[in-house]
Amino acid sequence: METFYHELCSGELAPVLETLKTLKQDKIHVEITNIIIPTKNDDMSMVRELSFWVKRELDADTPIHFSRFYPLYKLKNLPPTPVSTLEEARAVGLSSGLEYVYIGNVPGHEGENTFCPTCKKKIIQRTGYMIGEVHLKEGKCGYCGKPIPGIWA
Repeated sequence: METFYHELCSGELAPVLETLKTLKQDKIHVEITNIIIPTKNDDMSMVRELSFWVKRELDADTPIHFSRFYPLYKLKNLPPTPVSTLEEARAVGLSSGLEYVYIGNVPGHEGENTFCPTCKKKIIQRTGYMIGEVHLKEGKCGYCGKPIPGIWA
């Protein structure tokens, strides 16, 4: 991951990871977005490594969004991320023990929604950035009462 981050972002990954850990320790709500870029970071071993790091260092309830890449700016020569790759990344994240794994930049996909990790019911319905049905009561699943991380006030 470090090589990918350095080559594509001209930066270092370690300070980003340390900042995420500090924010989580300070009880600040953290969500991660990882744009999956074909041929650059779409190897599922990288997704698995990231997922295990998030679970170990931040907690299983940290939301992570695997978002679709579209060819723009300096990477116009690459294709958009196949939806099947995002679905596989989501499955890897969930099988790694993460509770809130999303698919981004694919409006209307079931992976945009929030499901309760306990009762598995859909508790927040989304289409793109639009919120539809919400089944939360005081920050908890409206069906089984499990606390759902987020800023709900």
